[in-house]
Amino acid sequence: MAERAGHRGYIGARPLNGSRTPQHVQNIVIRDYARRKNLQYLLSAVEHIMPGSYMVLEDILDELPRLNGLILYSIFMLPPDEARRRQIYDRVLREGCDLHAAVEEITLSSPKDIQAVEDILLVNKFATIL
Repeated sequence: MAERAGHRGYIGARPLNGSRTPQHVQNIVIRDYARRKNLQYLLSAVEHIMPGSYMVLEDILDELPRLNGLILYSIFMLPPDEARRRQIYDRVLREGCDLHAAVEEITLSSPKDIQAVEDILLVNKFATIL
């Protein structure tokens, strides 16, 4: 089996929680996170701007057998549907990879880490309703 390459970045052009962060800033945040965590950073893939599009994320998931994992700019870039997110977590872990969220300083490297990510997303969901 070939050696795995590192961690692919994942950034986007859509607003997150009502705010837009320029792509170059997202990349700076991911590069800094990777440096501090001693992860080999691979260039970021940029998600399409169309709402609900996760085609680029799917491409990264297909690349997982050749990666150590992926670094999202934020966990809020994940699909809003919990079942779909859980499929992503399961796929990342099944491939022997990990998933990082740079802004939130979160690492998902085992099934026990999933609930912490889901709790943050759930709190945010209810906080934005109020």
